[in-house]
Amino acid sequence: MKNNKTFEDKAKPLGAYPHLKRAGDFVFVSGTSSRRKDNSIEGMEIIDGEKIYDIRKQTRAVLENIQDYLAEIGATLEDVVDVTTFLVNMDDFPGYNEVYGEFFAATSGPARTTISAHQLPHPDLKIEIKAMAYCPQN
Repeated sequence: MKNNKTFEDKAKPLGAYPHLKRAGDFVFVSGTSSRRKDNSIEGMEIIDGEKIYDIRKQTRAVLENIQDYLAEIGATLEDVVDVTTFLVNMDDFPGYNEVYGEFFAATSGPARTTISAHQLPHPDLKIEIKAMAYCPQN
């Protein structure tokens, strides 16, 4: 892989940055959301004119996006060594934490930091995750 990689089948980054950046044996995953290629948001739907958010769906989509990015370079979530999560509302922590536990185990998963963010780049995004993986080059 070149040092930077962007994926055509995923949502285009909103700025001048790649989905992934390799630095030696480390791979850095840029902040990833539940935004789809068509810019719609997984985990947000409009019911009777009201926006309804599902942090579990958004979290699952984010982690699946990260999993897909890593798979493209021959890595897995088991290679992730550090995660930083940004939540717009800490009331969403239990739902996020529940889904996170489906992807990572406390005994073998990465180090993790979860912080509250006033807002994310799109008003319908309630979570963003960045990650670092250790993936030795062959």
